[in-house]
Amino acid sequence: MHALVIPALLGSLFGPARPDSATPPPPGRLVMFVGVDISGSFMDGKYFDDSIEFLARYIHAHVNGLGGMEIPSAMFVGSIGGVRKDEPKTLFPIEAFQDRTVEQIETTLREMFPRTRQNPFTDYNAFFSQVADMVDQRKLIMKPLSIVLLTDGEPDLGGGTQKQRFRSIALKPLENLSRNITVRLLYTDAVTAKNWRDEVPRKRVKVWTQDAIVMAEWKSPKTMLPDKPFPEQEKFFSWVRDNVDFQPRLRRVD
Repeated sequence: MHALVIPALLGSLFGPARPDSATPPPPGRLVMFVGVDISGSFMDGKYFDDSIEFLARYIHAHVNGLGGMEIPSAMFVGSIGGVRKDEPKTLFPIEAFQDRTVEQIETTLREMFPRTRQNPFTDYNAFFSQVADMVDQRKLIMKPLSIVLLTDGEPDLGGGTQKQRFRSIALKPLENLSRNITVRLLYTDAVTAKNWRDEVPRKRVKVWTQDAIVMAEWKSPKTMLPDKPFPEQEKFFSWVRDNVDFQPRLRRVD
């Protein structure tokens, strides 16, 4: 992969690289996009810190192929909050997370998404449009896509009623990017998750949701074993495969 030019500021964010695992296997075909909700409703909620801690470990595991997780051929991480409708956001590339420890990645994520820089609302459509543009620009068409959203899942735009807001979520820009594309919403609640599954129109995009109360189980001592090095946390990696990277069935919603 060609090196990507990113703002000079990133050099101060990441610090020196200190890998904590052996040389990983070569990357697969998977392309990952990660969106972090920086609206006040999510950042001020009880699960934001938990989501950042989890994301640091999730990214580290994927980038290094730990526990059999597929190393993505490309990864981009950005925010899904907005000051105004359709506002584009910076998408940080996989190089920002390679050769980093879990702790370094977590520090980087907190500097990328500080609590002091909240956005008024969540604009999923702007994020999905930006994903589609990036896939086209990088010539990543037809590769498997996993779009992971750390969010409460509540849309702030698109009409007055709750149903209208969910019906206005536009997955159409993603439809023709790949035969295998999954949108994964993490840290929702049961009602919001059902609205994403039942109301958001789609033809080819699969949707997987996971409630916040379940997500918080990643740090249980039964999942993340105390005093065991992270590369050996097989129960955690198995939990991620079953609860986050699960492959749902395709379901069309008109």
